[in-house]
Amino acid sequence: MGNELVPEEVIEQKIFMIRGHKVMLDRDLAKLYGVETKVLIQAVKRNIERFPEDFMFQLTEDEFNNLRSQFVTSSWGGTRYLPYVFTEQGVAMLSSVLNSAIAIQVNITIMRAFVKLRQILSINKELAHKLAELERKTEKHNVEIQAIFEAIRKLMAPVPVKPKPQIGFKPDPDWKSS
Repeated sequence: MGNELVPEEVIEQKIFMIRGHKVMLDRDLAKLYGVETKVLIQAVKRNIERFPEDFMFQLTEDEFNNLRSQFVTSSWGGTRYLPYVFTEQGVAMLSSVLNSAIAIQVNITIMRAFVKLRQILSINKELAHKLAELERKTEKHNVEIQAIFEAIRKLMAPVPVKPKPQIGFKPDPDWKSS
């Protein structure tokens, strides 16, 4: 990994979640591949059969505005069209239409970044599952511990003393002292 053109961390920051897919913008990919965005899009359109909608799609106006609002400074310039985004499979397909040594090397790094993000998500899901499992066990133990404390409290409580029957003189309720 020492001969990377672009660090994985830089690429990871350019991966967004849109429509439930992890995607990269056409302009970011063009910059990474060292070509103009219009050159990248032209290469894709010449090979459009390689890019079904689950590989590449164009953002809607709302998606574009939402994405643009996430950036503090506007570096979008005078964009004349809604950007295209590429899923992991679409990025992999780009290497076949942008057939250059740089494209291949950049593509390898991008694929590694996607894999790393998938691993992180997988680890987080696994961790969340284990945490939920631990919570359930703890709740069960809490109930059991509470029952033990109740039993101990009952054992510690003083035994109520019943009044002993009195033997001997009982005053007669009809008798009045004068």
